Amino acid sequence: MLLRALLDRMLQAISPAMLFVDKPTIPFTPKRKFCPCCNAKLKVQKTREKEVFTLHIGGFETCETVLDCECCGCFVNYGSEELLDIVPKGSQYGYDVMVYIGKAMFCRHRCNREIMIELAARNIPISSGEIDYLAKKFVVYLSIVHSRNSGRIEAAMKLNGGYIFHLDSTCDKGSPMLMCGIDSISDFVLGSIKIPSEKADFIVPFLRKIKAMFGTPLAVVQDMGKGIMTAVEEVFHGVRIFICHFHFLRDIGKDLFGNDYDVIRKRLRKHAISSELGNLKKSLAIIVNSNPDLIEGIYDCVERGEIADSALELMPLVSCYTLILWILEGKNQGNGYGFPFDRQYVDFTLRLLEGYRKLEELKPLELRGDWKDNKPFHKLSCKLEKIANDTVLKSAISRIQPKINVFDKLRCAMRIADPSGKKGLNDDGMGENIRTIEVKVSEFRLLLIEYKKMADDQGYEGFLIQLDKYWDKLFADPIEVETPTGKITIQPQRTNNILEHFFRDLKRAYIRRTGNNSIGKTIKAMIAGTPLVKNLDNQDYMKIILGDKNSLEEVFAQIESTTVGKMLKESQIRDDEIPARLKKIVAKKCLPDIIINSFRKRLSA
Repeated sequence: MLLRALLDRMLQAISPAMLFVDKPTIPFTPKRKFCPCCNAKLKVQKTREKEVFTLHIGGFETCETVLDCECCGCFVNYGSEELLDIVPKGSQYGYDVMVYIGKAMFCRHRCNREIMIELAARNIPISSGEIDYLAKKFVVYLSIVHSRNSGRIEAAMKLNGGYIFHLDSTCDKGSPMLMCGIDSISDFVLGSIKIPSEKADFIVPFLRKIKAMFGTPLAVVQDMGKGIMTAVEEVFHGVRIFICHFHFLRDIGKDLFGNDYDVIRKRLRKHAISSELGNLKKSLAIIVNSNPDLIEGIYDCVERGEIADSALELMPLVSCYTLILWILEGKNQGNGYGFPFDRQYVDFTLRLLEGYRKLEELKPLELRGDWKDNKPFHKLSCKLEKIANDTVLKSAISRIQPKINVFDKLRCAMRIADPSGKKGLNDDGMGENIRTIEVKVSEFRLLLIEYKKMADDQGYEGFLIQLDKYWDKLFADPIEVETPTGKITIQPQRTNNILEHFFRDLKRAYIRRTGNNSIGKTIKAMIAGTPLVKNLDNQDYMKIILGDKNSLEEVFAQIESTTVGKMLKESQIRDDEIPARLKKIVAKKCLPDIIINSFRKRLSA
């Protein structure tokens, strides 16, 4: 390891960025020598100098000669084309530095401080604010390149038979929504937009742009949101719509027993039972941890059904401690799918009630004939008694359990988010025959009709209505398309998990960079095209946008700085931002009185 560190240090010391003690000055002159209007020889108008930083050299001074024509009066200045290929107009950091920052932030998920350290090692000093600015510029450049290559991207997707458009959005409390569209066949991110809500009016322009850039999709996979449904049917009229099976199950489960679940959650919070059990656990843990033999004693009790004489005195205490751990573990019984697939408050409540019943059996069992040994049982039982006597809570549990059984039967029939599965949100439901699933769900539907007849609950009626309403969008036939190599059959993915994975990755990357678990502020500040950075990991996509160029730097150098500046300026406009002049008066505590007085003054004038 020491030898490797020494070699790395030596290589760094002889890198081009470290070769110069003083910054070199490099001259740049235009290739053009004659005026394109009158063909007269161009004259030197001025020279201009600026400091530039690139990855290969580090910092250096440029001396650029600027030419113009004195004959025809065209008033055009001609600078060095070579310099513009290295660094954007008006910037001192080269394209390679911008690309390095973009990839470091969005692909390697490095924070600003880490990027500053990495660039400092290349003799490139840079501030945190400049890193944020160049990262935004990187996204703007990438968005322009993506848009200009839409025809080539569309042609590549046509080789696959077309594209299947997955559409979904994510948001955080108090933030706009980030909506994104991905082709599940090529895995290309096709576009993204920030919108205030999922109303159709906000979604339609985005879908029209996608249609103009890439044509009409073979199918759209989406959730059951009314705004998304309306917008898709308007823009992609006649295109097959597939409802994400996972979203369908999630929404239908919430409708079926979401109200009962809220009652359970609120009753548990009212009793503050988790805190009380946690405090009792801590007090018992002190005794258990100071007597290691107790753990062996409870282990023998559970695994072998034996209790040693030496453990009789404290066995009730360690048994009580173990029961508390068992009850609290009820909150961790889910499989990572989230509600309504995981019902942690139901599992927790059932363990609370079961624990109370078992404590009532344990309290009379005095191992040494001394009731005082069983004090921990009595103490725990007193805490659980209020749960056992809560009729509202128990009534909600009795209502929700049969509904959960019905819901889990549909999960099994649809072969998605299996109750015994361990994939969690990574379960995309692939590898299952859609016709077989449809048969199983048809059988379930007949059972559901019987449940509806037996149960006096409107939830079952709504369950059946939802199932019938979206049936055609859940079990559509595979799509047969023509490709350059012949006909192929495409079965769209049954879930929108391709986007769920993407949004989770986006959030994890943000947490990695900032340590903040909320991405609301990030969505507000980010440029709408940021999700396009995911395409940088796709080799097929990179071949398309690079074309005959060797790197992103070369591609970016072909884009006009005015286009970038305009787009960057537009991206920084926020609809929810308070104008500076209003901020000043909003800060006044007596603002309402000031407004009223000004009105009165005007009326009395």
